[in-house]
Amino acid sequence: MAGVLAVTGMLAACGTATQAQPSPTGAGVLTMQNAKPPTPGGEVGSASSEFADASELSVWSKLSDTEKDVDRIAKLDVNKTAKGALYLEPRTSAWFDGFRGPFVYQELAGDIVMHARIKVEGKKGGKPRRKFSLGGLMARVPNSYAQPTWLSVTTGTADQPGQLEVKYTENGSSKPQEITVKSGWVEVVLARVGRVAAALYKEDGGAWKVGRRWPAQLPEVLQWGLTAYTDWDSFNTLKKDAAKANAKLIKGTPDLKMTVDFVRFLRPELPDYADPLNTASVSDEVLIKLLTPAGA
Repeated sequence: MAGVLAVTGMLAACGTATQAQPSPTGAGVLTMQNAKPPTPGGEVGSASSEFADASELSVWSKLSDTEKDVDRIAKLDVNKTAKGALYLEPRTSAWFDGFRGPFVYQELAGDIVMHARIKVEGKKGGKPRRKFSLGGLMARVPNSYAQPTWLSVTTGTADQPGQLEVKYTENGSSKPQEITVKSGWVEVVLARVGRVAAALYKEDGGAWKVGRRWPAQLPEVLQWGLTAYTDWDSFNTLKKDAAKANAKLIKGTPDLKMTVDFVRFLRPELPDYADPLNTASVSDEVLIKLLTPAGA
């Protein structure tokens, strides 16, 4: 298991997003000119993976190993099934409310930008055919089985094919939101900076967009990593009983494969006067600059 990386700085208190203009005595306006992209390298940057060699998989932990759970991963490798990429194929599973799915991660502390390029397909190509077959990024509170708390940005088939889902689950209650996207490669960012968590995405050949901002009061150390899950319909009568569903492998018709080109970790920089939950203080345009690598 990768070690926890040290970091300075603590999170501010939880807040609520507002469209109000910044107060002269409170938050100030962060301009594009003064906003800086996240910085690569350093101890957090050393956790990044380009997936050029199979040995890179060794720094990633499987949740099913570290927290003693059912292994819901059918296939996981690096630079084997897909050259120069991580490949993950899940069994029938779900990340929703108290339901659990596959997760491979590294533990990192403090404000983080996690940036990846992913492609989610059905097992035979094309769009996944089973509902809620999604793959992407997740940040999770460690040892939170009793009160599941995590956030994610995933793509694939939600209730309809060709969707990106942004979701914050707090104490076992999930609040997802779907966004229509093109199939194929997509770049995604999941980040925590100050008192906000955010999900961003960019379709292949497109521009960065903000999927969601959440007020987030989270512990200093989180599990940052990759998830993929599939085939919600096969849970049948267990859809209202997460405890029973989590206790065993569900036989179903999984239909998802995820290819990950890279995962890169960076440090965001936010001036003290800026409030990332206040869109009048930090606009979407500025937030994108803060949370996406220069030139990405």
